[in-house]
Amino acid sequence: MPQNLSSLDGVSTIEAFKSGAVSPTEYAQSVLEQAAQNSHLNALQSFRAIALEPAVSKALSANPQGALAGLPVLAKDNINTNTYPTSGGTKSLLCQTSKLNAGVVNQIEGAGGFIAAKAAMHELAFGITSNNAVTGPVRNPVDPNMIAGGSSGGTAAAVAAGIFPIGLGTDTGGSCRIPAALCGVAGFRPTTGRYDSDGVLPISHTRDTVGTLARSVRDIALMDNVLSSEHGSAEVVDLSQVTLGVPKDRFFDDLESAVAAAIEKQLSVLGKAGAKLVDVSFEAVWEHNDAFGFPVVLYEVMRDLPAYLAEHAPEISFETLIEGIGSPDVAGAFASQMGADAMPQEAYDAALNVHRPAMRKIYAQVFSDHGLDAIVFPTTPLTARPIGQDETVELNGAQVPTFPTYIRNTDLGSNVGAPGISLPCPVTSGLPVGIEFDALPGQDRALLALALAAEKAMAQ
Repeated sequence: MPQNLSSLDGVSTIEAFKSGAVSPTEYAQSVLEQAAQNSHLNALQSFRAIALEPAVSKALSANPQGALAGLPVLAKDNINTNTYPTSGGTKSLLCQTSKLNAGVVNQIEGAGGFIAAKAAMHELAFGITSNNAVTGPVRNPVDPNMIAGGSSGGTAAAVAAGIFPIGLGTDTGGSCRIPAALCGVAGFRPTTGRYDSDGVLPISHTRDTVGTLARSVRDIALMDNVLSSEHGSAEVVDLSQVTLGVPKDRFFDDLESAVAAAIEKQLSVLGKAGAKLVDVSFEAVWEHNDAFGFPVVLYEVMRDLPAYLAEHAPEISFETLIEGIGSPDVAGAFASQMGADAMPQEAYDAALNVHRPAMRKIYAQVFSDHGLDAIVFPTTPLTARPIGQDETVELNGAQVPTFPTYIRNTDLGSNVGAPGISLPCPVTSGLPVGIEFDALPGQDRALLALALAAEKAMAQ
């Protein structure tokens, strides 16, 4: 029996299952041990330990040559499963189990995997700390006093702690990439619309997507094969053939010193590995970006969430759901949309019809002008902060607003619908730092190939 099964990534686990090197019983025991040792992280919302070994055995025997052959996958608790409740981390849905799986869950099962547990999250995915007043805060595996990031904080914490090798999250403005960066794992947001969104508790149909968190890029590439219609391997590219744009304006402003040092070191590593680094600017995009993000989210959540309830939880009214919100930051966001100050139709229409086309044109033009394969930047301007600092956090001696500060660098990619992947910078001490690569919409496989090469270079 191999030692340290919890350190295996998903690809290695599947290979061990298929070769017989690891039995379902051995692997299940490893997962249970890791889950017990890390229960203080509050990363798992629903998990029936007794069901794990039979589920691994059943999945493996049913599809022994499947792409995921027996692999247990973690799912954020806003993704419908018919085996566990889908609560969205909110009171009124805590016992609500869907009759039907989300589309992505069916794809995982079709590939021989299964959903082994549901991950804790920021309430209704409406924040980046995963400090949930209803289900409790998710804690960072590197320092349990710190936030895990959000809203997919439970997925990131569980993957980083070695409980599960791969997990699903969702990403509206950074909710896969931010917790990945803060917990020290890889987090991927695909091109918007690349993955099935059916059966996922929504914020915004324009901006939401399911994403993947894992401890290796090859695991993310594996899941992209399963969840997208674009199959085929993501081969490692030669970095000497890659041009990376470095957007110094905004993305590199006012960085925490530890983040700045880690990013500069990895940019140097990438340059020495052959990548061409060129300074670029998105100065013209920001007025459009700022007029797009919140108008779309605040307008659509008040319509998309009731529609989800009507289809998947008709016995729960929208009013009941709102009344049961426990987290002050989330309650405040919904309260702001209940009266005369609700987001007006005009601002929403302008966001979709004026600002989004302008953003996409500017974004694509920067890539074209410089011959870019991707842009590269710090995933977040700062590392994890103590749990409870939901309104403001300290950055370089000043108190800054928590939410907009953490999403500052991830927001643009979300708004243009581009794929982005955060990779952990190799750090020998301190809290994790993420470095992100974003590509043009539709260039997901090319981005993953680039990420494989970057991961290899940064590990040397």
